[in-house]
Amino acid sequence: MTKHTHHLKRRTGAALAALGLALAGSLAVGGAAHAATDQPDPKRIVYVEVNGNDLSNVADYTLAGTDRPAFDAAMIFAANIDYDTEKKQAYLSLNDRVTWTLENAATQIRPLQQRGTKVLLSVLGNHQGAGLANFASRKDAGAFAQQLADTVQKYGLDGIDFDDEWSEYGKNGTGQPNASSFPYLVKELRTKLGPRKLITFYNIGPAAESTEYRGISVGALVDYALNPWYGSWDVPQLARADASKLAPGAVDLNRTPIGTAAQFAAQTKTEGYGAIVTYDLRAGDHSEYVSAITEPLTGLATEYAPTP
Repeated sequence: MTKHTHHLKRRTGAALAALGLALAGSLAVGGAAHAATDQPDPKRIVYVEVNGNDLSNVADYTLAGTDRPAFDAAMIFAANIDYDTEKKQAYLSLNDRVTWTLENAATQIRPLQQRGTKVLLSVLGNHQGAGLANFASRKDAGAFAQQLADTVQKYGLDGIDFDDEWSEYGKNGTGQPNASSFPYLVKELRTKLGPRKLITFYNIGPAAESTEYRGISVGALVDYALNPWYGSWDVPQLARADASKLAPGAVDLNRTPIGTAAQFAAQTKTEGYGAIVTYDLRAGDHSEYVSAITEPLTGLATEYAPTP
């Protein structure tokens, strides 16, 4: 089955009001700004559209004068949640390029991990009615979580990234979003992966509206919640996720002005947030742009050296 090769809903046209506030000064959560503390450097997260670019490009970037990676986490974008109309169940689907990336882990994944970059598989809907937010039972959510955990183990990945886009809930007779689906899914996956693997959430869609259910809190289970609106500063609203788990700054590496990227990085650091999210790293030397992000966050510029 043909998979979508590019997901345009990765928003790059930010709300001007949010951007204006970001550039004007500090934003607050719950009315109080986060002061800078002696915390680890905020994480630099990057999505790679593997349908058009190699994941291995991420390993070409290091912090100047060190062997430390410029990016702490790299997302393979993207696997899909497909729907089997005969069995009436969701299943994990990997298109040709995602499969190629995973099966060529020796060149596409291991060089990143050896340098210290975590590699996650991003998972989102595929216009078939199945998604993060409409599993009918904990058993169904657990069955899909098992598929994800098996894939993480099989390919030596560091975790899973959830993205509730493109599902078209209700299509093919599927159910509408419900309150229990996403909390059950995250809880089941965390149980199967254990505490050392990463779970991140691209904070968008119906799943973002249903993150608490009968004592299960998505915010307590995920490692990071990411702003989905590229070119904007927007603090993800996720109960039980403190600033160290949030990435309010979202940067499209090819469309967001470099000055805006630098501002978001500085704001991430000074307000004590845990990460910044970037999107669409392509082939070639983009170290000047990436430096505008890493310098405010780590004090170091970024160097580019293509791997052989």
